[in-house]
Amino acid sequence: MSKRFLFTSESVTEGHPDKMADMISDSILDAYLEQDSRSRVACETMLTTGMVFVSGEITSSAVVDVQSVVRNTIKKIGYSHADFGFDYKNCAVVVALQKQSPDIAQGVDTGGAGDQGMMFGFACDETDTLMPLPAYLAHKLAIRLTEVRRNGTLDYLRPDGKTQVTVLYEDWLPKKITSVVVSAHHARGMDMEKIREDIKREVIFHVLPKDMYDEDLTIYINPTGKFEVGGPNADTGLTGRKIIVDTYGGMGRHGGGAFSGKDPSKVDRSGAYMARYIAKNIVAAGLARKCEVQIAYAIGVEEPVSVMVETFRTNVVPEEDIVKAVKEVFDMRPNAIIDALDLKRPIYALTAAYGHFGRDMLEFSWERTDKASVLKEKLLSKTT
Repeated sequence: MSKRFLFTSESVTEGHPDKMADMISDSILDAYLEQDSRSRVACETMLTTGMVFVSGEITSSAVVDVQSVVRNTIKKIGYSHADFGFDYKNCAVVVALQKQSPDIAQGVDTGGAGDQGMMFGFACDETDTLMPLPAYLAHKLAIRLTEVRRNGTLDYLRPDGKTQVTVLYEDWLPKKITSVVVSAHHARGMDMEKIREDIKREVIFHVLPKDMYDEDLTIYINPTGKFEVGGPNADTGLTGRKIIVDTYGGMGRHGGGAFSGKDPSKVDRSGAYMARYIAKNIVAAGLARKCEVQIAYAIGVEEPVSVMVETFRTNVVPEEDIVKAVKEVFDMRPNAIIDALDLKRPIYALTAAYGHFGRDMLEFSWERTDKASVLKEKLLSKTT
């Protein structure tokens, strides 16, 4: 019997208060890594009306003007005037940073994991980027919403915004987009019908593939009405509160650890990047149409305590053979991950909005499929 279901994923723009917090934390991380690639950073940010709080643990030889990093990041996002609900020049910035605990450092210094926990990676063949279609399109809509604000096409837009896409699946294959939601922060006094028509034309129909929707497509644009008050003025922002937006839109499991503000010695981040790298190469190699990888660690221990590969019955070779090949091809010790993916670079502010996965950027080394041919040779050559 054919299985039909709807699946929905969301994204948010860089001006959403939680994403602002992520971007500030990652910008601070980048500032430390730029001067000292061995920096240990665990930086958390909270924003509310007129205020930014930065706290956490940082051990580094770098000297960073955290206040300036915070204000420059907020300016870059677009909160440059009090009329927008937040102003980088006049907001209060409170900084409370201390050094990393020596109890944690003693395990990390010897190459062990910076914490215990499990990390998941996911890939599927629904898009060219090997990402699930709902998450991929939700991010594309959020990126486009920011583009038309920045380039002046819709100059009345403000930095905050959210998107959501629902896709109909049949037998686990995406068949059509059934609904789209866009909530766009805008200037005061705007005509709502104009906003809705503009966003349909410049955002939604600019992004959605024409062969994936029909006349039954449901569109909601600012469904509650005006969205004049946005950003931290409307909602408190916290680092690490959009972990499903950061990953696979709910299509695939999550270990619970957030990414932003953490240097790569923290396996919450580097382990999740490696898990995506492995899953993507498995799908790119043609070993499965869909793949989820779990890697788990004990604090201070180099080798993972477990590695799991789930292919949802789309595999063309036994899963136990895939696991064996993965262990042979990929070194999952924390320092080896950092070296293989070159993770000590100041690249993390780029990851903070629009997803850590599925974006074609040179900085995103975990998106490479350079191990696909090796996996294919190991596993598919035996079956031919």
